[in-house]
Amino acid sequence: MEEWIIWMMEQFGYLGVYALMAIENLFPPIPSEVVLPLSGFMTVRTDLTITGVIIYATSGSLTGSLLLYGIGMSINREKLEEWVERHGKFLRLTKADVNKAFYWFETYGYWAVFFCRMLPLVRSFISIPAGMARFSIVPFLFLTFSGSLIWNTALIYTGALLGDSWRDIVHYMKVYSIWTYAIIIVVAFFTIWLMRKGKGVRLWR
Repeated sequence: MEEWIIWMMEQFGYLGVYALMAIENLFPPIPSEVVLPLSGFMTVRTDLTITGVIIYATSGSLTGSLLLYGIGMSINREKLEEWVERHGKFLRLTKADVNKAFYWFETYGYWAVFFCRMLPLVRSFISIPAGMARFSIVPFLFLTFSGSLIWNTALIYTGALLGDSWRDIVHYMKVYSIWTYAIIIVVAFFTIWLMRKGKGVRLWR
């Protein structure tokens, strides 16, 4: 994958960075934890600049997020509720759970969109529930841009500073990703447990 990423940047320059980050949002197996530090390193060995890479990387992130936001908007809430009523028993989901999830996002969505842009995997998919909840487009764009800018800048600068040792940050980002996934799983199971115990109301209202 590294060779392909390098080839994209060498062949297409800033447009390659833009395309990689747009694809990364739509296809998480291409991780920004690799693309961004490597992009920073490429500013050392090519005529790409850190500022230019940050601008195009963040623009790519915004484009990918908008596409997923559009997918979320295309999902009809009523249809989703009907599907859950018919098939939700297999997942132990009810229509009330869907309504609670939407209420939670409407209440805490601003924080979720911003901070999730700095979490592996979740940073891509947070755009879908934002679209499903009909999250206002202007705040969505601003928070997505802000969170992506912080994440992209940090990893690109680190990659540039490390130079040939840019892979070091990839190792630490893998550890960060593992801990993030573990915390997400624990929180998800704890939330479901509270809901099943009849205490979920405290989480939503």
